[in-house]
Amino acid sequence: MRLPAFGGEFQPGLYRAPKKDFANPAPLGLSAFALTTFVLSLINMKTCDIAEPNIVVALAYGYGGLVQLLAGMWEMAVGNTFGATALSSYGGFWLSFAIVLTPGGFNIVSTLEESDPAQFTNSFGLYLMGWFIFTFILLMCTLRSTVAFFFLFFTLDLAFLMLGIGYLKGTGGHPQPKLITAGGAFGILAAFAAWYNALAGIADSSNSFFVIPVAHFPWSDKGRERRNKVDNSAARADQAV
Repeated sequence: MRLPAFGGEFQPGLYRAPKKDFANPAPLGLSAFALTTFVLSLINMKTCDIAEPNIVVALAYGYGGLVQLLAGMWEMAVGNTFGATALSSYGGFWLSFAIVLTPGGFNIVSTLEESDPAQFTNSFGLYLMGWFIFTFILLMCTLRSTVAFFFLFFTLDLAFLMLGIGYLKGTGGHPQPKLITAGGAFGILAAFAAWYNALAGIADSSNSFFVIPVAHFPWSDKGRERRNKVDNSAARADQAV
């Protein structure tokens, strides 16, 4: 039996019903991604006048990094190639992000800024643009899934794009503030989209009074199936008349 695309399972297309030897790891990975992205994005928007993202380092190591990486490995165990690739990669992103920004730990920032303050902003901008490209690849795999799943990768891709350009267009060793703020805004949207998909994967008849709507695209397999049912029902109604 094949099931339709579902962000709560981190499945962008038709997939075989998983065996119940393992719990669904997707909500865990989505939640780890969401919280870490949410906090960093608030800082990028200068919330509460916080200028330095050092507090995110702890989240990036422990939750967005390690926990999300483990969720990606568990996606491999349940046979979800897309989920394993995405969650493991973004877990690696957060770990590498934490390594770059660890105060006094790896001296990456100070080493790059020794000769020219722009060395770090340019390097970090290229780093973010690489993640923009990777996220765009994943985005292309969600075009036949659900609106909620597509929206997650769409807003995340825009966040990486804004942040990447913001660092590349920086002056005097400082990123371009308006673009960083825009990246933060898209990051907030991506975080809430990730939480929404996580909730869709957690909530069921055993723990919730309602099912989370995910809205399949009309051209997706599930969308075509529903459209065919409506057309068949209309045809039978016409015949009855």
